[in-house]
Amino acid sequence: MINLRSLLSSHGFSRGFFHEEVKMYEAVVVQDAYKKFGKHKNPIWKRLSKVNGKSKNAVLRKTNINGKNRVVVAVDHVSFTVMQGEIFGVLGPNGSGKSTLIRLLATLLLPDDGNIRVFGYDVVRQPMLVQRLINRVSVEASFFKKLSPMENLVYGARLYGMSGAEIRRQVLEILTRLGLEERSIYKPMEEMSRGMQQKVAIARALLSSPRLLLLDEPTTGLDPRSKLEVQDVIRELRDDHGTTILLTTHDMVEAENLCDRVAIIDSGKIVALDTPHALKNNLNGGGSEITLEDVFLELIGKKLDAESHGK
Repeated sequence: MINLRSLLSSHGFSRGFFHEEVKMYEAVVVQDAYKKFGKHKNPIWKRLSKVNGKSKNAVLRKTNINGKNRVVVAVDHVSFTVMQGEIFGVLGPNGSGKSTLIRLLATLLLPDDGNIRVFGYDVVRQPMLVQRLINRVSVEASFFKKLSPMENLVYGARLYGMSGAEIRRQVLEILTRLGLEERSIYKPMEEMSRGMQQKVAIARALLSSPRLLLLDEPTTGLDPRSKLEVQDVIRELRDDHGTTILLTTHDMVEAENLCDRVAIIDSGKIVALDTPHALKNNLNGGGSEITLEDVFLELIGKKLDAESHGK
């Protein structure tokens, strides 16, 4: 089995990085982040020029009588910190703001208010520096479908500035570690299952040796064996290389087994944040064993019941 320690070392991680004294520091700091979708009264140049205080454009979720000009708050004054080397999970129902939060961290969206820093760099004022430290895998990852995984990843490697004869060997090692058979590596992507394509997306993200890996539902569509292989790689990245990982998932078992801490988000707000163990301990199971799914349903399910009864 290929060890990602040696593989990522060849990508630029120094050997001393893996053995130095562990010093926990803040990898991600999100302070009062706010993102809405709709008409902006305050253009980006005004938001960039402010020095102190919050912008005055905070708007609640609303719709006018005709159903037009609807403003939807996707991330509603969210604050949390992710420590270096931590696997931090974000759970929530569909439409709760998980993917929007990932896009804010990835500099793909700009926050309307608040502050987000990745390893000390501001995602609004220093996006290029942030982008050099991160990579992202989304559930809707796209490829050149007529090309093979090898061709897609070699192309991606060149975009990352990598060159030389070692690229193909490194691509082959990463794809093999993720469970792809060698014959599949040279077949067109359009002939592969969605789950196999998702593995290629994860492999592409690993090419840049990110310090922060953003995983937006990374195991969606994978069969049980492939899901376990991807989870093993996630653990290895954290344990052997100190990679900080922020992932969203609907799989409660995955979150409980992988994550050091979990934030549960609903309607753009964090409703709970703690270790899986602590979250379960806070819920009285009446003598029965509590799961993270029980916690999730307790926090989110009651609200859904109340909304359904209110209709």
